[in-house]
Amino acid sequence: MQGSLIFVDLTLAVLTLLAAPVAGLRAARRRLGVLAGLAAGRLIAAGLLLLTGGLMLADSRLSVQVPLAVLSAAWAVWRPSRTAAHVAAAGSMLSVWWLLAPFAPGDTPWVLAGSVLALVAIAGLSVVVGRWRESRSRLSRLPWLVGAFLLVPAVTLVVAGQANAAGPGHQHGGTGQVSVDQLTGPRSQPPDVRTTLVAARTPVRLASGATVDALTFNGTSPGPEIRAERGQLLEVTLVNTNVEEGVTAHWHGVDVPNAEDGVPGVTQDAVPPGGRHVYRFVATRVGTFWYHTHRDGLLNVKKGLFGALVVEDPAGADELERTVFTHVWPAPDGDVAALDRDDQPARQQAPAGRDVRVRTVNSSEEPQSITVGGAPFRVAAIDGNAVAGATPLEPGTRLVLAAGGRYDLTFTMPAGPVTVAGAGNSSLTFSPDGAAAPVRADSGEQFDPLTYGSGPAPPAQPYQRTFDLRLDDGFGFSQGRLSYVSSLINGRLYPAVPSLEVARGDRVRMRIASRSTIEHPFHLHGHRIRVLSRNGEPATGSPWWTDTLNISTGDVYEFEFVADNPGIWMDHCHNFRHGANGMIMHLAYQGVRTPYASAHSPE
Repeated sequence: MQGSLIFVDLTLAVLTLLAAPVAGLRAARRRLGVLAGLAAGRLIAAGLLLLTGGLMLADSRLSVQVPLAVLSAAWAVWRPSRTAAHVAAAGSMLSVWWLLAPFAPGDTPWVLAGSVLALVAIAGLSVVVGRWRESRSRLSRLPWLVGAFLLVPAVTLVVAGQANAAGPGHQHGGTGQVSVDQLTGPRSQPPDVRTTLVAARTPVRLASGATVDALTFNGTSPGPEIRAERGQLLEVTLVNTNVEEGVTAHWHGVDVPNAEDGVPGVTQDAVPPGGRHVYRFVATRVGTFWYHTHRDGLLNVKKGLFGALVVEDPAGADELERTVFTHVWPAPDGDVAALDRDDQPARQQAPAGRDVRVRTVNSSEEPQSITVGGAPFRVAAIDGNAVAGATPLEPGTRLVLAAGGRYDLTFTMPAGPVTVAGAGNSSLTFSPDGAAAPVRADSGEQFDPLTYGSGPAPPAQPYQRTFDLRLDDGFGFSQGRLSYVSSLINGRLYPAVPSLEVARGDRVRMRIASRSTIEHPFHLHGHRIRVLSRNGEPATGSPWWTDTLNISTGDVYEFEFVADNPGIWMDHCHNFRHGANGMIMHLAYQGVRTPYASAHSPE
């Protein structure tokens, strides 16, 4: 419901932008009544948002936007006059401006005071210009009121631009005696698993025959699957052959030491053509993970710089396994959805009675839907975290996989075929002879991790830190550019988003509320989180551990984690387009600094 209310409010705001100039031209009760009605509609929408979603969704609407529109329009309807009409028009348009130009919660008093002063100035100027026009001066006919009103957004944008450039107190580089490059994996002991990833420009051919001008690891994409057992030390040497932008390897979902995280400008410099970098870390947790470049991820992950990392339990079950990426390739005739490189139905042999595990990874920038047809199945793990008490799901259950997210799907192979279907024409069909056609499954209910499975939650403990994040659409400055983006965090774009500071051992509670009109897959580096509630509904299934949380319009998530991995970590939207636009922040431990910090986006 909250998502619908946000769209209703946005629709009323657009209508207000159309109605306000008309009402300002003439103090007619009918026109002013329309303006007042729109303001009342926004008040109702904001009130319902407060009741259903909480204060984080409604605070800026109720503290600034709605009062500006409602009070100015009510005054004009009560005592209509030319000046009242001007103030009502200005107040209504200011209310919409603060929807389009979100501000930090701490700036609310300044925004409200500045808006009131602007309306007082508009009222005074209306009186002065009205008397001046009685003299029939040509200069008095100029649009003085329009010019005065436009000063408000102009001043707002100038102040925002200066704040973005200065970034006061953001401390992206951290402060302290410990440098990020000291927080490494084991350096002296021999590795249990050693491999080399060679990044290069290499064409990739899809199953349909389409050729992609791609980037690959070791001549293929997805890159080679790296496997290790829990507790083993991995050593991965990254070599850049000819990727001009530079390349890194980020181990998505693996809580590596900070220096091994692969984020340029934060934990290392990007590896230039002809260069190399060595990563060493211990695989501490069983599960499905993946690696990808974090340099120009918007283009270079899409072009193919990614692969799977699977950490196994030495005593794990004997299963037939397959890892598949749901990926959208930049093909010559437009983007093409595929499972790995299969943009057409693919097949694999699986004996009847065999336990099968399909490790699905979403390497594209948008959420992807997956369905299973032909047999009941379980979601055995989410983002590399085993699900306790997983129960069978009906064929056709829709699984929405966040960008960067992973689901392990398990089933016992029947005598007939089983199909895992992705977007477009992509599917993978298992059958005893490996030749069966895809099985279609009627679309069913959407899988909900909040209530799936069963198991006791960890005992409640006090929190040392609590952070609230509001995600918005609006105007903002990122990398010196003004744009309208769906990428603001508390009214700011990177690098103007302040870091979240923690101390080692802190228990941290975070709440994220999305007032944006599109989905945001929020990813935390170096830590896994446990979801406590969504939209006020507590998690009641298996403890929901994750590292990539898909947050839709109107959603309010509450989650917790323990700050047990010192460093300076990226928290960002895993839609790389949103990250490149500025939806990035840092989680910074006290006493840690980075020598790599720069003003450039680590995306």
